[in-house]
Amino acid sequence: MTLYSKWPWFLVLPGLIFLVIAFILPIAVLFANSLFDGSSLSLINYLNFVQDPVSQRAYLRTVKIAVIVTLLAMAFCYPAAYAVSRLSSKWRILLIALIILPLMTNSVARTFSWMVILGRQGLINNALKLIGLEPLRILYTENAVFIGLLHLFIPLMMLPLISAFENIPEDVELAARNLGASEWQIFLKIFMPLTAEGLAIGGILVFTGCVTAYVTPAILGGSRHLMLSTLLYQKASVTLDWVGATVVAVVMFITTLIVIYFIRLVSGTQRSKPAGSQ
Repeated sequence: MTLYSKWPWFLVLPGLIFLVIAFILPIAVLFANSLFDGSSLSLINYLNFVQDPVSQRAYLRTVKIAVIVTLLAMAFCYPAAYAVSRLSSKWRILLIALIILPLMTNSVARTFSWMVILGRQGLINNALKLIGLEPLRILYTENAVFIGLLHLFIPLMMLPLISAFENIPEDVELAARNLGASEWQIFLKIFMPLTAEGLAIGGILVFTGCVTAYVTPAILGGSRHLMLSTLLYQKASVTLDWVGATVVAVVMFITTLIVIYFIRLVSGTQRSKPAGSQ
């Protein structure tokens, strides 16, 4: 009799202990501190967050940018991932390596490179001056944060989608065409259900990355365009409002959980369509 069959939980126990100590306990302490008001527990700290105009703008800005970046990453990466998955093995490996390459570069360096491009004397504005147009104010705006986050997280959308498309046999697409399916029908009834898992994984990675990213919003957005991550830093390090910072952290955590649940729900519905249509 093997150790696993005799004590199956024994093999899982080290991982569970680490998970409880490193993740569950800190989250529980975080929640408890956010509810602590002097000598009692109450929701007054969350009420203050909801009523604070700065916190409202930071929250709405964070969710708006994260949703737009996620949707655009899906739109850009979906056809690109299909094209990459249908290349020969040599070219596919090369392109995947190029997609992974930016992930090996420090995010601070990648963000500062956008300052060179988007700045007042950057490449874009210098090009506009050469053709006689007025320079644009791009840096330290929401648009700059949006561009930086999209560039930062596109590889995290591409890789799951490429993997999802590689798992679809080419014979399935050819069989659908031979049976008279249109391009739209192939997309809706074959590709979408079979790549729903890759879209869900990519969407979760990109959205949670946008919500929790600090360096890019801080450098490209500045102090006038706060997101939840930069608001959290201000409360914890500048104003020393530890309770307020804890509330912001909990709000970020709950928001990402809700969005993850919604994405998983939608992707599960897509995956169940082929079975339901038979």
